[in-house]
Amino acid sequence: MNKLTLYSVISILIIVSACSKESTVAQVPTPVTPAPTAPIVYEFESTPIWADEFDKDGLPDSKKWNYDVGGSGWGNNELEYYTKENLKNARVENGKLVIEAIKENFNGNSYTSARLVTKGKGDFLYGRFEIKAKLPAGRGTWPAIWMLATEQSYSDKYWPDNGEIDIMEHVGYDPGRVHASIHTKSFNHVIGTQVTTNMMVDDFDKAFHEYRLDWTPNKIEMYIDAKLYFTFENTGKGFAEYPFDKKFHLLLNLAVGGNWGGVKGVDESVFPQRMEVDYVRIYALKK
Repeated sequence: MNKLTLYSVISILIIVSACSKESTVAQVPTPVTPAPTAPIVYEFESTPIWADEFDKDGLPDSKKWNYDVGGSGWGNNELEYYTKENLKNARVENGKLVIEAIKENFNGNSYTSARLVTKGKGDFLYGRFEIKAKLPAGRGTWPAIWMLATEQSYSDKYWPDNGEIDIMEHVGYDPGRVHASIHTKSFNHVIGTQVTTNMMVDDFDKAFHEYRLDWTPNKIEMYIDAKLYFTFENTGKGFAEYPFDKKFHLLLNLAVGGNWGGVKGVDESVFPQRMEVDYVRIYALKK
């Protein structure tokens, strides 16, 4: 083979090799960024799994309600004694549940009232909770529609580690300002981190309004008459911030005075006062 032919062969091999390398590089696929995952949209059943329409006069339905009883102040220096199966303090009449606070001396307390709970008879994990109620008026009244954990799943320190959901609270010295709040180990008023908001309801004591909680694995939302005004999202950082993945039960009560309700004293002349409840309806989260 002469030199010219040899050079020609070598040149061809170099060109072929280079093309092969270029072809190999060109075949490397471009990385594909995955599309973002759409957020889960939760829905609720249209038929209640638990409800009380309060359509039978007399004591509240014993198949649905228990009573918290006593006059120890309930951790808030409240002034009332909560009675059990006492028609003066808790009764159904004219299609409404009436919880009434009365100025009277009873077992060392200056007032009586009632605190109804569904614990053991209605314990729920997630759902939509609708409570239509008319609130009391007057300085010293402190009605609440709220929820507590049924079991001490996360800590022997029942409150606040296991959580509290306040669907509605109202203090009489600030008429019309309705509050929604949550309490957890990380977020509570004792350490100044409570998560709360409020909404004005001018006729709170003259008309019935629907107070609603939508509770899912992702977040807690609160509404008044279908208007959203409170949202607390699951941070994903564990029970200290979001212990709301265990069963809770519902509480309805009317306190007198206390660390919040009694900040500006109690006007004894306004009693008796009552909270009336038209219905309680609870809908399951769709699976």
